[in-house]
Amino acid sequence: MNTERTEYDAVLADPAGVAPREPMRVLVAGGAGYIGSVVTRLLIAEGHHVTVLDDLSTGHADAVPSGVELVRADIADAGTILARGGFDGVLHFAAKSLVGESVSDPAKYWRTNVCGTRALLDAVAEFSVPRLVFSSTAAVYGEPDAIPITEDAPTRPTNPYGASKLSVDMMLAGECAATGLGAVSLRYFNVAGAAWGAGERHGTETHLIPLALDAAAGRRGPLTIFGEDWPTPDGTPIRDYIHVADLARAHVLALGAATAGRHLICNLGSGQGFSVRQVLDAVTNVTGLDVPQQVGPRRAGDPARLIASHERARAELGWAPQQGLADMVRDAWDFAANLANR
Repeated sequence: MNTERTEYDAVLADPAGVAPREPMRVLVAGGAGYIGSVVTRLLIAEGHHVTVLDDLSTGHADAVPSGVELVRADIADAGTILARGGFDGVLHFAAKSLVGESVSDPAKYWRTNVCGTRALLDAVAEFSVPRLVFSSTAAVYGEPDAIPITEDAPTRPTNPYGASKLSVDMMLAGECAATGLGAVSLRYFNVAGAAWGAGERHGTETHLIPLALDAAAGRRGPLTIFGEDWPTPDGTPIRDYIHVADLARAHVLALGAATAGRHLICNLGSGQGFSVRQVLDAVTNVTGLDVPQQVGPRRAGDPARLIASHERARAELGWAPQQGLADMVRDAWDFAANLANR
């Protein structure tokens, strides 16, 4: 505990950071996954009492910190844990999240992301859990009309993954109005980096930074850049990235900000974004290795820029990103090296 507390102070020295509050008893659904395991570590460092629920279909048991109870179960069975009583909140990360898979197997996404969450909300209501933080996605906006994307932008998801997340947001709005639940949905694009011994370990990796690191290290073939003729300064698409430690801080802040009867939606983003070329340059600068690469055609439906505004998160949560692209790449690189040496 003391080691985690010290590292938290060193990494997230932020006078407007997580406000001190009484310890809470929380359930982290999906807490053995990438983001959930980092958030669990921060909750522990903040003095909260955590139980993790995860079916381990994509998560890892060893990602759950020692001393934290891990219940291996489906999200639809969350009621068996909440029935113990005394829970002050739920943080909900348990979801399927591969865009391509959601197109080829949409039933899996409706079943897990929507039906599973409905069962969770039923248990939250039955056992009087007062607050919930939902890990949503900026994919609910689809192809935006304006950049940066604000929470008032039209929601037009272009795949079942984004549609399933939007469905949960809509359920939460109704639940808050009907039951007095206090809920916060956090919408963001790409998460990267590692923190407090936890990082990315996806069976199917689709994220640019770990793919680029693997290519640089020779763990996979050349990286494909999907078009270099985009209307951007260097011709490659621009995307939003958030360090996973910054994202964890937002979730803990949201837990404290959840207000009875209100569903708050906050976008989380850098406000500026980084191009594919900038990401590859950062990988080379951090690792000292070139990233083998090839240029392919544009992918249908890809927009030139995807950047989210975080102005509402700043106003409502006191949150703003503290770490940059180099931090994300360095921490992801160090985590991968430590993982290889286990």
